[in-house]
Amino acid sequence: MIQLNDTTGSQVTEFILMGITNSPELQGPLFVIFFLNYMTTVVGNLGLIILTSVDSHLQTPMYFFLRHLAFVDIGYSTAVGPKTLMSFIVEKNTISFHGCAAQLLFFGTFVASELFILSAMAYDRYVAICKPLLYMVIMSNRVCWILVAISYIYSITVCLLATIKIFHLSFCKSNILRHFFCDSLPLLSIICSNTNEIELIILILSAINLVSSLLIILTSYMFIIVAILRINSSEGRHKAFSTCGSHLTGVAIFYGTLLFMYLQPHSSHSFDTDKMASVFYTLVIPMLNPLIYSFRNKEVKDALKRVFKK
Repeated sequence: MIQLNDTTGSQVTEFILMGITNSPELQGPLFVIFFLNYMTTVVGNLGLIILTSVDSHLQTPMYFFLRHLAFVDIGYSTAVGPKTLMSFIVEKNTISFHGCAAQLLFFGTFVASELFILSAMAYDRYVAICKPLLYMVIMSNRVCWILVAISYIYSITVCLLATIKIFHLSFCKSNILRHFFCDSLPLLSIICSNTNEIELIILILSAINLVSSLLIILTSYMFIIVAILRINSSEGRHKAFSTCGSHLTGVAIFYGTLLFMYLQPHSSHSFDTDKMASVFYTLVIPMLNPLIYSFRNKEVKDALKRVFKK
């Protein structure tokens, strides 16, 4: 049902989310799967934050960034996860106008922050491998906090701008979102006023975010590869590259999914395909990251052993 909302200039006061599936027989099993997924995400990332905070051997810039990566993973999975779980147990899956705006803002902010935290981690690996003697000078505590603060402040600013622009337009075509959370593309599809300006803004901001962060990562690893190839011993090369393995795996999964999602031609966009890709990067990737950075990282595994020995 579409209702009048005079304060916003939009006819919509709430949105109906189509959810993951309409099949009643799948609601129960999917609730269990997504509940276990969300709990694993929260426990895994929270455990990583606590472990890297209390273990004295993990008080380095690399694990400082890893803590913030775990924090943003909890952030954007929490922005989406609980509401997705509700969709499996309620008869009518609705979200209020302002609730939808808040979900879009928080989700976008945390995802954008992850892009730049991943690029900061790549820069950290570049300094560690290419300038080892100056590592603690270049990657000082102050520099680490500045890099993280810039990531958060920039992400909040651009996502707030996009959210305000979207929710000041008129949603008069429908209040049904063909998605399981409030994302920009499904919202734009039900706006009846001209969306050219906001589509251009989102396109430019998305391109800046993806290209700039990816460029930092690729440039850092270009110098890293050159430095590793100059190492004489195969053992030394393997040790140097092993410190990047977890980060490279995380980057490949995260950026690969985002590029698939947002760089498709508009004409080939399918809401069902987008929905499945969204499930992967909003709910699966935050669950995988603690596993990637734990099982592929000897220092984290050693820290876990020290904790369990106490």
